[in-house]
Amino acid sequence: MTKYIGKRILMGLISLFALIFVTFFLTRLMPGNPFQIENVNQSVQDKIMSYYGLDQPVMTQFAMYLKNLAHGDLGVSYKKVGTTVNELIAAAAPCTMRLGLLAYAISLILGTVTGICMALTKKESVRGGLMVMTILGISIPNYVLALLLMLVCGVKLQWFPVVGLGTWQHYVLPVITLAVYPFAQIAKLVKSSMTEALHQDYVIMARAKGIGRARIILVHVMKNAMIPVVTISGPMIAFLLTGSFVVENIFTIPGIGKEFVNSVSNRDYTVIMGLTIFLGAILLVCNLISDILCALVDPRIKLEK
Repeated sequence: MTKYIGKRILMGLISLFALIFVTFFLTRLMPGNPFQIENVNQSVQDKIMSYYGLDQPVMTQFAMYLKNLAHGDLGVSYKKVGTTVNELIAAAAPCTMRLGLLAYAISLILGTVTGICMALTKKESVRGGLMVMTILGISIPNYVLALLLMLVCGVKLQWFPVVGLGTWQHYVLPVITLAVYPFAQIAKLVKSSMTEALHQDYVIMARAKGIGRARIILVHVMKNAMIPVVTISGPMIAFLLTGSFVVENIFTIPGIGKEFVNSVSNRDYTVIMGLTIFLGAILLVCNLISDILCALVDPRIKLEK
């Protein structure tokens, strides 16, 4: 296990360096510069570029960025004067984290229950209705769902507020929007894995020994049926923590997604780099935790191999 974790951390660091390298040079290929503003002459822009070291050769800039990064310094925002990227992430990350974790918890619980119902029910109407619901959940883009919820539940019925994150009511619509797709994915995975597990030899043997149906499902079937869910949990949590860009902009939530979109439109190089590194690190950590949990749930999985 230790050897595997060490290898994964090393591969993660290599992947993160590749991400930093590609993102850094792609930002420099963007047209214009962060200080290209109307009514500001070129000489003033050149002085500001020189102050931030953006007039240096690209490789020199990259070497300086890596040197600062090694000390945990992600730089300062070019647009928000006096604000470091570390401070910006510390301010924006909690909103995104809360949204993502709430959406994951809801999707995991409801998706698991729905998948179990689809696998165990003998009523075709119930199974068909739940299957249609999961297909719709996978098919509808989250930005379309966000606009529909905002229009119906926020504007027409006025059940929930649609801007910001002031109270718990503000979380309802964005969390539902984020949770629908992973809920549908989990439900389909649980349904297919449980259906397969119910026909395995060990289940047939347990029934032959007279073990109760409830115990077979809870003790034997569920443990194996949840392995695919644990496998996708890492990427799914990372997706929910990092993939809420559109949702945050629609509901005007001051999270990482909104900051990332603004940084790209403003050509704020340091913010783009800092958020990319932060989100990439989350993805790598979530994948590593997911692999380790799979090995703990199912001892047959040998991570060293």
